[in-house]
Amino acid sequence: MMILHTMLRVGNMTRSIDFYTKVLGMNLLRTTERPEQKYTLAFVGFGKGNHDGQSELELTYNHGVESYQLGDAYGHIAISVPDAYAACEKIKAAGGNVTREAGPVMGGDTVIAFVTDPDGYKIELIQK
Repeated sequence: MMILHTMLRVGNMTRSIDFYTKVLGMNLLRTTERPEQKYTLAFVGFGKGNHDGQSELELTYNHGVESYQLGDAYGHIAISVPDAYAACEKIKAAGGNVTREAGPVMGGDTVIAFVTDPDGYKIELIQK
């Protein structure tokens, strides 16, 4: 068994695809348009798609819904990066929002950072 994807509801599909592909460097793997059901899907990830062993994000745009309450149960998505400091600089240069600069996790030595996507979802960068 493996985790295939995590679904996030987004308020603007183009804005979200741009963030995940242009700011975070993911690939747009596939899209699905369901006009009769009034939603659009876009799958993004670092792999090549077709469940190649890489987890994916399913971005779901429900037509006409521009924002969501994220709730207090949601935490974050974690992504490994070779250099969290360089990743933060690249994300900021691409217009991304770094909400916690790269540095050691409190009480440890793992280097982490946090960014926020256009809908407010938190993404942790973990230096590996």
